[in-house]
Amino acid sequence: MRLAPPFLALSLCLSLGTACSGKRPVLYPNTTLQMAGTSQAEEDVDACVVSAKDYGLDERRGERVAERTVQRSAVGTAAGAAGGAVWGNAGRGAATGAAAGAAGGFVRGIFRSRDPDPLHKRYVEVCLRQQGYQVLGWR
Repeated sequence: MRLAPPFLALSLCLSLGTACSGKRPVLYPNTTLQMAGTSQAEEDVDACVVSAKDYGLDERRGERVAERTVQRSAVGTAAGAAGGAVWGNAGRGAATGAAAGAAGGFVRGIFRSRDPDPLHKRYVEVCLRQQGYQVLGWR
């Protein structure tokens, strides 16, 4: 039995566990972090993430995966139908294009969904800075 590429990517994400989880801020080891300790700093990061969500900012872009999959499927359908019309089988071309577009959009969407929304990211960074932390980046 052959699995379609989206199912392979999803299986890979599930088998790697945290590899497909969202990114978190990496804190600079300044005085605030040293005094708070790693455990307290993680709680402070979590509190800022919750605060961003409460403010209405989504942490992840996952909901956009389905939308992009549908869009790429539609583009693939049109391109496949056009190519199929030229070579004599528009229906088969449309079906092939739709499948290829959907698979590509889904796989790309899975991996891009790990990136935090820019506004959410900025909110969390400001929240942490107000507590004395310095964010080096996200990982």
